[in-house]
Amino acid sequence: MGNVYVELVSSLLLFALVFGMSATVEISHMQKHLHSQTALLIGIAMQFLILPFCGFCVVKIFQLPATVGITLLVITSSPGGTFSNLWCSLFNADLALSVTMTAVSTLLSTIMLPTNLVLYTKITYSAAVIQELDWQALYVSLAVVLGGITGGLITSSWAKSRGRRTAALIHTRANRMGSAAGLVLILVSLTVSSSDHQAALWDQDWTFYCAIAIPPLVGLMLAI
Repeated sequence: MGNVYVELVSSLLLFALVFGMSATVEISHMQKHLHSQTALLIGIAMQFLILPFCGFCVVKIFQLPATVGITLLVITSSPGGTFSNLWCSLFNADLALSVTMTAVSTLLSTIMLPTNLVLYTKITYSAAVIQELDWQALYVSLAVVLGGITGGLITSSWAKSRGRRTAALIHTRANRMGSAAGLVLILVSLTVSSSDHQAALWDQDWTFYCAIAIPPLVGLMLAI
């Protein structure tokens, strides 16, 4: 039952995070970014070609055990967006582009996520490991993200129709809600991760820290 409650709370926080960030974005701004093919193609290539391959290389080079390796492959094969929206908001980056990329990558991930995951997991580990993957949880997360984006954009559109003052108020409150949910979700993730491993997160082998640091650093440098 404990795991069920954790998954429920995590899903609610994830929805609140994506909803809050999306509710601050105007649909017209997203439409402009949809016509910016270069930016979207760079994001798609990074998300579904570069990062999954990078995760696979890290797993092979460091010979990570299945418990850690599979988690890394899932993360690098999954669509970005939940925490990227939060960081874009906190550092005043292009939130509209981030939300647009989240929506596009989440839709594409319904095909690309299982494709990359099965491909690299089959090459790295046994077929039995693939059968143990929790596909239902992965697709529930995708549905939550899409629901949060849809609900947030509808709310943003409604707020705009009520006038500039109402829109500004709702955008501010939605942003605060999304930011708070994101920070709490990080704490929940750290707590669950610490309880799921025999050794604490700060008491792992050096290869663990190198393995989880390489994909985001490579992605960041290539994106820049």
